[in-house]
Amino acid sequence: MPEKEKQLARTTSNPNLLEREEARLWRVALLFVVLLATALAAVTWERLQALPYHLGVLPIAVLFVAISFAAFTYGRRKQVTELRDLVRGLQDHVRTPPTDEQLDQLSQVIARSQRSFKELIDSFDDVAFAFSLDGTVRTVNRSVTQLLGIPYSAIVGCKLDEFIEQPPRSDLQQGLARFLERRRWSGVVQIRLKKSSRSLFFDCVLNAIVKGDEVVGVSTLARDVTEEREKERRFTELFETLQEGVYFSTPEGKLLDANASLVHMLGYRSKQQLLELDSTALNFDRTKSPVLGRTADDRGGERAREITLRRRDGTSAICLDTSRAVWDAAGKIIRYQGTLVDVTDRREMEKTLRRQEEFQRYLLESFPDLILVIDLNERYSFVSSRIQDLLGYKPEDLVGKKVEEEQGHSAEFLALFRDVGRGRKQFGFCEYGARHRDGSWRTMRASASPLFDAGGKLSGVIVSVRDITVEKKLEQQVIQGERLAAMGQMIGGFAHELNNPLTSILGVSELLQEGEVTEPVRKQLTMLQQQARRAAEIVQNLMYFSRPPAPGKSEINVSELIQRTLHLHAYSLRKNNITVDFLPEKSLPAVNGDPHQLMQVFLNLILNAEQAMREVRDRGTLRIRLGKDDNTVSATFQDDGPGISSDILPNIFDPFYTTKRPGRGTGLGLSICKAILREHGGNVEAASGPGGGAIFTVMLPSGPATSATADA
Repeated sequence: MPEKEKQLARTTSNPNLLEREEARLWRVALLFVVLLATALAAVTWERLQALPYHLGVLPIAVLFVAISFAAFTYGRRKQVTELRDLVRGLQDHVRTPPTDEQLDQLSQVIARSQRSFKELIDSFDDVAFAFSLDGTVRTVNRSVTQLLGIPYSAIVGCKLDEFIEQPPRSDLQQGLARFLERRRWSGVVQIRLKKSSRSLFFDCVLNAIVKGDEVVGVSTLARDVTEEREKERRFTELFETLQEGVYFSTPEGKLLDANASLVHMLGYRSKQQLLELDSTALNFDRTKSPVLGRTADDRGGERAREITLRRRDGTSAICLDTSRAVWDAAGKIIRYQGTLVDVTDRREMEKTLRRQEEFQRYLLESFPDLILVIDLNERYSFVSSRIQDLLGYKPEDLVGKKVEEEQGHSAEFLALFRDVGRGRKQFGFCEYGARHRDGSWRTMRASASPLFDAGGKLSGVIVSVRDITVEKKLEQQVIQGERLAAMGQMIGGFAHELNNPLTSILGVSELLQEGEVTEPVRKQLTMLQQQARRAAEIVQNLMYFSRPPAPGKSEINVSELIQRTLHLHAYSLRKNNITVDFLPEKSLPAVNGDPHQLMQVFLNLILNAEQAMREVRDRGTLRIRLGKDDNTVSATFQDDGPGISSDILPNIFDPFYTTKRPGRGTGLGLSICKAILREHGGNVEAASGPGGGAIFTVMLPSGPATSATADA
């Protein structure tokens, strides 16, 4: 008897030792699973943080599932150990009937196990249930009761077709034979419950319940994917109905999918025809990398650019491409998705608008007038480039500035703008003086009209400005010429009227000299005769100057012509204390020309010398010398005035160039002299004297008539 008890003790102790070893092995295995999950989470944490869609929480979820699995497995293993101990106790005491206490303990363990299993399947968010082959529901989890809206007891024991209207039972019977053969099936099922018009979609996994190698039922685990299918449907509708082209492509640029808009945009008949193209088919230059592809080192960030694609007919399509990468769970780029917006027509329109803007700009730049646009705040909003030619400024020097801030602005110009800008005038114009950047003054004529925006509202005033400086000086010259012509006619009349009494005075004085008179009286008669002859000579010169020029040219004695000019201007020279040092030269050859025009040249040079000397002193000396060479007759006029500075000398013969004070000259005298002398085949030169003063030298060809182009 003691030997049997020892043997029974050894038999009992061996299983206990095995159970302890098994329990320790389970603990080590579960701890290893938890440690492995922790290591995996630590390794992938930094990499997943760099990926989109907040994948950084994935390692935490894996670690949580591993710990939950270990805890659940450890608890279930403990319950199995208790059941095994009870079974072993029953086997050890097979001859002894179990006590009520042992039966109660066994029932409690079984009930606790069933309750734990029920709690486990109720904890699933997915739908879980089991049914027999005839469609009778055996068990369901809480998700099923929530879906149907009825309690657990009202579901178990009922047929499936009492709750489900679609799919019908006949469709399920058709697939039953294949399921019994494979004993497993998975897929998406569309379901419509009774008393509901809404269709639901479930991703189902069906496994056979086998008893004695015979299928007696089906366990089902189904995840509700209705919302995902709705999102997919809406995305598909959006994908196909978008006006912009939408595409999916490989990293190498091969199209995987495209919507109908992109197919139509590129001119293909079907999507399949477009997807069959290789990656470079949309390139104009197939030797280059695919237009939709990316480089190997691309990180998949968002890319926005403008590209040119080849249509099916060979024409170009300019598109705005916006794309980004799609990653898999391992962080690898699996495809790119993007949109293509056709901007070909927009770019053509932009080119047309640019051409129109360039045409308008060229039109404004070639317009002879300066165009100004002034807003209602009296600021320049537009200035054409013509301002650089007229006033020496650049457009940007004025744009943004107020009219009043402009240096030397005109009160007349500002008044014109305000009259038109405030509606007092519909159109207006004015003449005003404007200061050039070099300091000179120009005469301008401005014409202003209101400027309206697209809505018909007054937005400013547009002004056209023209430089009329030349016209004004020509107008003054014409007026002066008309005055001189009228004066010439009056001088001719006066000379004719004075000539008759002078002739009588000369005749009577000569008769008196022939008679018997005393010596004092004779001296007085001689003086009277000399002064009468001098007056007659002055009258003759006035008549010669005022006489209308005869057509054509004639031979002229330059010395005599200069003497006549000096006699004509003798009074003014004496009055201004100007001494004339003139040596006539009788041996000069004759020149061929118009005496009236040449007399105007000499008179102009004498007047300029007189005015120059009077500017600096009360008296002066005008030195006139004549000369000749083989073919030229020259006359030199030298004064002792201020002279001509070197910076003025190159421009002294330019039209309208003058150094005199305003109102003293038009700047046309010397230019007219040069033009007359060139017409006679001669020329005039200017220089500064070595001791001061100005020297003008007139050169005329001697001998027969000379062509006007001889000097050229």
